[in-house]
Amino acid sequence: MAETPHLAERPLSPYLSIYSLLINMVMSILHRITGAALYVGTLLLAAWLIGAAMGERPYAMVNGVFGHPFGKLVLFGYTWALFHHMLGGIRHLIWDTGRGFQIWQVNLLSWLTIIGSVSLTLAAWGLALMLRGGL
Repeated sequence: MAETPHLAERPLSPYLSIYSLLINMVMSILHRITGAALYVGTLLLAAWLIGAAMGERPYAMVNGVFGHPFGKLVLFGYTWALFHHMLGGIRHLIWDTGRGFQIWQVNLLSWLTIIGSVSLTLAAWGLALMLRGGL
């Protein structure tokens, strides 16, 4: 058999093992994921509105689905995705003005986005549960 000539060892394209995971990389990935999740969540919102428009029985059925513990978990995730994506958009708006590009500022804005989205989600759900009277 003919032998294959040995090619010189050369680096491959950069791969995940080359990079260390940085907060701004995580935020970029989460921004894309939450954007996609908002599409699905908006379909659920549309289903709720359609149920309300169709009458009492369809509305009660949709509310029953959303009232189930899994439905509440999905709604909680949708609320977090909405706040996270909104704050990520504000972060990008700040960058569009030419500000916030130093590494410490990028890291600070990234952490503020995470902390803000979790805080706003918990505040919104806390307020809603308080007004509604519990789970």
